[in-house]
Amino acid sequence: MTNVGARRSRRLGRGGIRRLVPLAAVATAGALLLSACGSDSGSGGTSKSLTFWISTVPGQDAGWKKMVAQYKKEAGVDVKLVNVPYDGYDAKLRSAAQANSLPDVASVPKIDPIWANKLIDLGSIANNKSNKINGNFVAKDSSGKVLAIPSDVTASGMFINKSLFEKAGVDYPTSPDKTWTWTEFIKAADEVREKTNAKYSLTFDQSPSRLRAMVYEMGGKYVQADDSGKFSVDAATKKAVNTFVGWNDDKTMPKSVWTSGADPSAMFQSGDVVAYWSGVWQVAAYAESITKFEWASVPTPAQPVQASDVNSGGMTVGFNNNGDAAAAAEKFLSWLYEPAHYQALCEASGFLPVESGLNPKYPFKSEAAQAAFKLYNESIPLYDPVSGYFNTAQTSWALKGKTLTEDPTKVELGKAINGQQSADKALENIVAGYNQQLGGGS
Repeated sequence: MTNVGARRSRRLGRGGIRRLVPLAAVATAGALLLSACGSDSGSGGTSKSLTFWISTVPGQDAGWKKMVAQYKKEAGVDVKLVNVPYDGYDAKLRSAAQANSLPDVASVPKIDPIWANKLIDLGSIANNKSNKINGNFVAKDSSGKVLAIPSDVTASGMFINKSLFEKAGVDYPTSPDKTWTWTEFIKAADEVREKTNAKYSLTFDQSPSRLRAMVYEMGGKYVQADDSGKFSVDAATKKAVNTFVGWNDDKTMPKSVWTSGADPSAMFQSGDVVAYWSGVWQVAAYAESITKFEWASVPTPAQPVQASDVNSGGMTVGFNNNGDAAAAAEKFLSWLYEPAHYQALCEASGFLPVESGLNPKYPFKSEAAQAAFKLYNESIPLYDPVSGYFNTAQTSWALKGKTLTEDPTKVELGKAINGQQSADKALENIVAGYNQQLGGGS
């Protein structure tokens, strides 16, 4: 199966908090789940009663709770929300499918072929023009059936130490309509480092997703398969990856992040780094944790492509358990994705919306955090479709029973940065890893 746990865990900081949940709490939640599954938490919904499985840290499910309460008031339908522990969620869904007791609606981390044929086609919701759902991030099968719609999206992006930029007297863009290239960004960051005696110009998450975003912005496609399922990289990707490896010179970027797992976020929060390439999930934490300097999210570079690597925070699905329940599930989801209702969900849960044209009001006191979410909301509709390639490809791989269990990107590029092999050789090995795990008919 597609391994998206790490991706999911970074959604707006919720997953980061998830990792801090005491084991005792998880065990308690698991016991409650088993109890619930043994009673009435499974399928069997009717037009007046539905079951809805989610997986999030207790207390951070406010949006879902708000919406099911509002739906009961408006439609008279009781939607029973069951919060399933993330560890074991896949197994619970599989067991439920085998026992013919799937929930009526769920927010899932990925599509599983074991239950994919029981999904309701959500095309009427995804293709409803008034909803303005970004089709680049919707999960479909080979026939075009819409299997899932993201509950929210995440995207890679750039943070800067605003105080250092201002101290150095160096300008930076503030609107995605007038962004900079990577060349212009590195030049500006190096200038700020030199004028302020900062330690590094940039820290960059040790993450294939962050690398993909940068490669997309430099016109490459990173690792993609052709119609026969054979993976390869294009010339623009080779150029971008060689550039990235070259930045790791312990001045522009520290070698220690990609070679020995040093924490780039901690480096940035120290105040001694000019910029940090990470993503929207950092905003909620930085709103509270960074107090010694001013920070800002800035537009992602475009050289020449305006892009990012956009993933689903969660994938909302409906199951076809029986006629009445299936119709009621689709009606509930149609209601949920109406712009006014969906915006309320995003505001209460801190979601970055998959719908364009919304203006969610988030509960941040930090002006930088409010500005960051505004920037992401303005930027995502402008991103090239390649931004959603990996997210949708994972669904295709999963439906074929394949998974990228271990992306070789981090290990192979770490060797290149350490001087053990060239960047081109690293890419050869990365492509070989993709072909071994996913090749043939992908």
